[in-house]
Amino acid sequence: MDNSETASAGRAAAHGPGTVLVLGASGYVGGRLVPLLLEKGWHVRAAGRSAEKLRCRPWAAHPACSITEADARDAGSLLQAMRGCEAAYYLVHSMSPGGRGFEGADRQAACAMVEAANASAAEATAADGGSGLRRIIYLSGLVPDDPQLSAHLRSRAEVARILALGRVPVTTLRAAQILGSGSASFEILRYLADRLPVMITPRWVRTQTQPIAVSDVLAYLAGCLEHPQTTGRTYDIGGPDILSYTELFALYADVAGLRRRVIIPVPFLSPALSAHWLNVVTPVPRALAAPLVEGLRNRVVCAENSIRDVIPLQLTDCRTAISMALDKVRQHAVATCWTDAGAITRPEWLAEGDAPYAGGTVLQDGYSMRVAASPEAVWEPVRRIGGETGWYYDDWLWRLRGLLDKLAGGVGARRGRRHPVDLRVGDALDFWRVLSVRHAEHLLLLAEMKVPGEAMLEIRVVPVGAQTELRMRAWFLPRGLWGLAYWYLVYPLHGLVFKGMLRALGRKAGADGSAPVRKLPPEDPAACRLPTDGGSAR
Repeated sequence: MDNSETASAGRAAAHGPGTVLVLGASGYVGGRLVPLLLEKGWHVRAAGRSAEKLRCRPWAAHPACSITEADARDAGSLLQAMRGCEAAYYLVHSMSPGGRGFEGADRQAACAMVEAANASAAEATAADGGSGLRRIIYLSGLVPDDPQLSAHLRSRAEVARILALGRVPVTTLRAAQILGSGSASFEILRYLADRLPVMITPRWVRTQTQPIAVSDVLAYLAGCLEHPQTTGRTYDIGGPDILSYTELFALYADVAGLRRRVIIPVPFLSPALSAHWLNVVTPVPRALAAPLVEGLRNRVVCAENSIRDVIPLQLTDCRTAISMALDKVRQHAVATCWTDAGAITRPEWLAEGDAPYAGGTVLQDGYSMRVAASPEAVWEPVRRIGGETGWYYDDWLWRLRGLLDKLAGGVGARRGRRHPVDLRVGDALDFWRVLSVRHAEHLLLLAEMKVPGEAMLEIRVVPVGAQTELRMRAWFLPRGLWGLAYWYLVYPLHGLVFKGMLRALGRKAGADGSAPVRKLPPEDPAACRLPTDGGSAR
């Protein structure tokens, strides 16, 4: 970093808290960093691909927080988002559960970030020292000096190199596994140790790693703003413990009160086979498990610890980090989860209101029942649907569908839900994603299981005089002949399952569950395009 950059960073610190851009604010780390920065007095501009999704976060109403939409691969939208910001956190990663070709997507996003940051710096120069972006803070992976790096770690390192090519100096923090409630690494550890007393594993279980608690990651990220000398530097960040994965499993079992797990490493289990196994046993789908497993063969240990001199922390050991994460899970207090990342991909026909434009005819099937209860009473069991509560009728069918999806490499039903009662736009709910939610009125779910088309499930709560009508409707845009075959194969089950669910929901609402169930007439698909109220299903 040259003298002008040091002086610029120093001026930023001297002026006190300003506006900071958080790119990837809807992700696992970003969703926790925003409230921490707000607590420290910064003005935060939270950016993501869906403003609707961000507005549902508890911190979105903070007077010092503003919400903006930005596409990480569009330099124009990034420049618009960073105008007026003195620093930007780059927490963008394309390795989402449904992602493909994440290396190319990450490369494209990093180049767009450089282009936007250069334009911001140029605007500041033209304005004679105006408020252009002064620095970027990037959370990367801990990349070892290993010629056989996994594609995941190679991509993380490449993004750091691309960001460093721009005019705006970059602070890069390189972390190994992040231990915290809801992180992909912790969920893999938790599900494997909880469910398998005996594990036959690949040789990578002997590989050493240096995990770091998510609270320490956040402290380092926020601390970089308060220490201008970190500008333009690269730091390895890790916790105080260096463990093999075998030791990490044993530690988890001890903290969780489980019997010691028997781990048998074998040489013939490839990363591909391990990814398939993780896909079946854990909630992490194969598309995400495969690059993660490939990276487990690399020893990821900090090569230097100089950040500890700049930002001194009382680092959290692995035992404490695991204990804290388990407490959050048991208390249903998981602030963010690995399932939070990614855009809400609305079906084209839903956005356009034109099914033929989207490539076909939207098929539908629905039923309704009136119950002698208030909309609030009927909504109470609706908002608890899925997860540990289940689907109120023939749960084995839902579990079977989730298992089949898992075997096909999909997300399956083990993701559960973030909270047993609260629902927000963008939440994962078993193998669904919440597209729209209005308290005591409406719930719209998008299917994320593998289906030959686009499927949605809609539940409406409609007051009708002294009664409440509960409506349930399935929407499906088939893809080719396979899509049509799928629809007509499951069509007979709709009547059985929907009728059973409606009656069970009515009983849960305190009403007589024997009321007649009626088939709903066809409806214009545009009717389910309800905007959200920007909140959660309380």
